[in-house]
Order: sequence, then C-alpha cells, then structure tokens
Amino acid sequence: MSCIASQYDVGDGYHGRRTASGERFNTYALTAAHKTRRFGSHVTVTNKANGRSVQVRINDRGPFIKGRCIDLSHAAASTIGMGGLARVTVE
Repeated sequence: MSCIASQYDVGDGYHGRRTASGERFNTYALTAAHKTRRFGSHVTVTNKANGRSVQVRINDRGPFIKGRCIDLSHAAASTIGMGGLARVTVE
C-alpha cells in the first residue's frame, strides 16, 4: 500500500508518554503508530523517494490526520531519510 507517512518529532513531547498499547514511547526505538495493525506486529516501511526501508513494530494508534497512514518514531523516520512527511509503501 502506498500512502503518506508522518513522524513523531523529538520535540513533540511524546517521548516517555504512554502509547495506546500501554508502553512508554521511545522516539529512539524503531516503532510506529497505525490505525488498524495489531500491537506488536511488524511492518516494513519504504521511502519511495530514495528506496530506503525500515522494519518497525506497531505500538500506538494513529495518525489521525486525513490522508496519512502511519506515524514513525524519529529513529525510524531518520533511517529511511524522511523529514516531516514522505510517500511510502507499508508492507
């Protein structure tokens, strides 16, 4: 599936807060928020602009902005060379 990904940014205030799964959010871990995927499941996210991929574990719900399909931690977004928003594939 191709869609728009966003990221939790380091200064957004989410680091250390509880996610929908109950664990504490760590912006330096390879995690993501998805609206429907099961907590603990893994998905591969590929940045369509540069072909870089990262495997992330779903531990939160979101994004809640129309047109976006996944929110990546800062670490995951950095791994695929994403700044802000990016068109990605999620598998």
